[in-house]
Amino acid sequence: MHMDPHLLRTFVAVTRCGSFSRAADELGYTQSAVSQHIAALESDLGTALLHRRPVAPTPEGQRLLEHAGPILVRLDAARAEITKMVEAPPDRLVVGLSPLAFMPDIVAANHVRVLPRADVVTGVAQGTLDLGLVDGVATASDPLNLPDVAPLATVGVAERPLVVVFPADHPLARRKRINLVDLSDAQWIDAPESAIPLAQLRSASGTDGFRAALRYEGTHVPGLLEMAAAGHGLALLPQHMVDGVPAVPITRLVHRVELLSMPGRSGVR
Repeated sequence: MHMDPHLLRTFVAVTRCGSFSRAADELGYTQSAVSQHIAALESDLGTALLHRRPVAPTPEGQRLLEHAGPILVRLDAARAEITKMVEAPPDRLVVGLSPLAFMPDIVAANHVRVLPRADVVTGVAQGTLDLGLVDGVATASDPLNLPDVAPLATVGVAERPLVVVFPADHPLARRKRINLVDLSDAQWIDAPESAIPLAQLRSASGTDGFRAALRYEGTHVPGLLEMAAAGHGLALLPQHMVDGVPAVPITRLVHRVELLSMPGRSGVR
């Protein structure tokens, strides 16, 4: 079996767009060419991958979709790495940061992009970013659990305490320290761009708790702190970002920042 990456890209586009014609417009193909790509892929695998009306993946197609994303990212990563080996160094150093990963003394960047954590990892792998700084929750001295999209070089550059922000009248606000899992049934603010995302809290604690009482789609941390202090929900942040509101340190877990790069390329001072 030979799986053509061009056919895979077409398949991913059709499933994302939910339409052969919209996928054709996105890819710059004719609709007939898109249909031929899907038919060739189904013939190669010996099974139907898409329902046609409406357009949606079959169970086999859904399974292929789970594999296709990482496969295509790795192909892009390989192309980017080889290209950078033969090209002259760029005049511009592009660094991607996840929302809580700002480290001004780590890289000599002249172009900075703040992106979702997964996009920083993919951007470094695909070569759209020269370096990445990505953050997350980890046990002290343990590496972050990052998507396996390419053989990236990772260096831990910071580990800081994590604190939970409480309203002043909350019964736990005067605790010296607290275990994260003890707060799994509490009400939280879902603020993925200005606090530790709730999905990371579930992963770190091994529970399916940490339900959101409020969704905050913003990057203004002082505003988030005011909402937490007013009782709209709890929030978990690095200690250095919390000032003037009641906060209790978390046991065992830290906020970790890692520098990502393709092997052989570095912007670390």
